[in-house]
Amino acid sequence: MRTALVIGTGLIGTSAALALAGRGVHVHLRDHDPDAARTAAARGAGTDQAPEGPVDLVIVSVPPAHVAATLAAAIRDGLGRGYIDVASVKGGPRRELEALGADLSGYLGTHPMAGRERSGPMAATADLFEGRPWVLTPTRDTDTEVLNLALELVALCRAVPVVMDADDHDRAVALVSHTPHLLSSMVAARLRDADETAVRLCGQGIRDVTRIAASDPKLWVEILSANPGPVAEILAAVAADLDETVRALRALEAADDDKREEGAAGLEDVLRRGNAGRSRVPGKHGAAPAAYETVTVLIGDQPGELARIFADAGRAGVNIEDVRIEHATGQQAGLIQLMVEPGAVASLTATLRDQGWSLRQ
Repeated sequence: MRTALVIGTGLIGTSAALALAGRGVHVHLRDHDPDAARTAAARGAGTDQAPEGPVDLVIVSVPPAHVAATLAAAIRDGLGRGYIDVASVKGGPRRELEALGADLSGYLGTHPMAGRERSGPMAATADLFEGRPWVLTPTRDTDTEVLNLALELVALCRAVPVVMDADDHDRAVALVSHTPHLLSSMVAARLRDADETAVRLCGQGIRDVTRIAASDPKLWVEILSANPGPVAEILAAVAADLDETVRALRALEAADDDKREEGAAGLEDVLRRGNAGRSRVPGKHGAAPAAYETVTVLIGDQPGELARIFADAGRAGVNIEDVRIEHATGQQAGLIQLMVEPGAVASLTATLRDQGWSLRQ
């Protein structure tokens, strides 16, 4: 691939453009907001000048409701040899394209499973897709050329290609992306009118659950509007679990011992099913989840502290598999949780103590 046209210079489009431009592809940028295209160009994602002729690959990165019309216009105008979109739903846009009478042989629906809470070209990064799944939804009508161009794009962005049927993809993202976002927003909404005393008690758990609730509501209305059926089906199942959980909690308030035991059993059931589901979430690099031990260290909120603790871990010959930081309320300090292989705990704790770190149980 030597040339590409990115239509839509938001987070995903600009991130793809940055990755391609950084690997020698000549990228053209287009957006309904010229300032967004100019911002992306200023960040090194390409040029906002129109290409002189057809490019190798046209990448449509616009909201789902506008994907089909944008693709149909691009195909009609002959802007490229191949066409893909990166919308988070796949079945609907393809059916809309068919209804518009577009030639679908040069089109392939795709979806990079990556994102951030922030949007727009300023939030984009060239490494956004590295190691992340990138779904491709070819059909029997898809030209081999466009499939190869899409695979090359995925490789240049250092993502991992995953081939799926379009409707299977939409049901999958309803489960692992769209419904979690709604649930995160519902939990976060409880905080809006909560007493300030309660909010000040927020810890890492509530931050983890509500992190994605900070995303752009208008964007998510468009995403959910393109995939309402599958999301509604999963939410209905979650609602049934919520009803059962409420009944279990109410039973724990009863004076009757049998009722309380029934309530405890109901709660244990949902918690164990949660354990079983969580154990299926892939671990690092998409591999099977691994069991790590956590070493918790008190760390000051000042420049250089993170670098120093990572250097000390390296001195112990220990690889940090994952890390979390919980900031202390009202103090310039926090707790850093270092996740390591079980066999590395003794070496790491001994080295950190030798270097003067305060460890927590």
